[in-house]
Amino acid sequence: MSWRPWGPVGNMNTEVLSIDPHAPDAALIERAAGLIRGGRLVAFPTETVYGLGANALDAAAVRAIFAAKGRPPSNPVIVHVSEPAQVRNVASDWPETATKLAAAFWPGPLTLVVPKSPTVPDEVTAGGPTVAVRCPNHPVARVLIAAAGVPVAAPSANRSTELSPTLGDHVLKGMNGRIDLVLDGGPCPGGIESTVVDVTGPVARLLRPGLVTVAMLEAVVGALAVGAGSDSIARSPGLMAKHYSPRTPVVLADDADAENQQLRDAGLRVISVGPDLVYDSRSIPDDPAGYAAVLYAVLHELDDGRFDRIVVAMPPDTPEWAAVRDRLTRAAAPG
Repeated sequence: MSWRPWGPVGNMNTEVLSIDPHAPDAALIERAAGLIRGGRLVAFPTETVYGLGANALDAAAVRAIFAAKGRPPSNPVIVHVSEPAQVRNVASDWPETATKLAAAFWPGPLTLVVPKSPTVPDEVTAGGPTVAVRCPNHPVARVLIAAAGVPVAAPSANRSTELSPTLGDHVLKGMNGRIDLVLDGGPCPGGIESTVVDVTGPVARLLRPGLVTVAMLEAVVGALAVGAGSDSIARSPGLMAKHYSPRTPVVLADDADAENQQLRDAGLRVISVGPDLVYDSRSIPDDPAGYAAVLYAVLHELDDGRFDRIVVAMPPDTPEWAAVRDRLTRAAAPG
């Protein structure tokens, strides 16, 4: 297998290829798929955020993902398949709960944690006995994985703990020169990462909230347990306290306008973000799906604005907002 150690691609920038997200060009897909088969790193759009893809069955290629991101080896990555039937390449068992949830939500923004196959390197799973797997619902992602002919390990295409990318330009902020190629398919429609559910126990367990809500899940499999449990090895990404963070410190507030004014009075340059704000603010949709779709893009934009603080109006503490509140809480956590 042809593979080069991680590092800048010579003295050159990462190559960027624009691709139609609705009708991906076969030649561009094959170019990217060949890189993945060769143990290299390709960023590509999904319906959630841009992923940084490598051959999930190639331990050296997966290690290259971790090196490029500066990601700790204790943080597992999600494996992506192009069709639900391909889970047999990475899972040693497929519980009935997984069958029900995949039938309801795949392809789509739901990741299922299942017992891993021996073919999956420990680098993918942080040395644990389970693997997180999903079938994305994005034309570029699905045809790329199919063309590569291997399951694709793909965490978000950003430096570890930093803001996830929803545009090709966001990928280049942290990854230019660190990876081989970006397939730029425009904005990711969902805007935040997938929901993660562990189905290895007698009751399905929500590990990370996302675009597939608890109510949607419980309509299929009944009541869920919530939280990571007491495992010493993480079964899912997205569980670190500090995650999804811009460089500019984020302040969460029930009254963003008042917090904004207080920080300004202290001499700081501040911008506030939220629905219906009236004082020097960046408006954002007031529904959970609309908010999620633009959240990272807005934070990326404001992170380039030389502010001292980004004040975010905290959304309601209701089940519909759980995924957005999770991302904001981790973004605002101290480093």
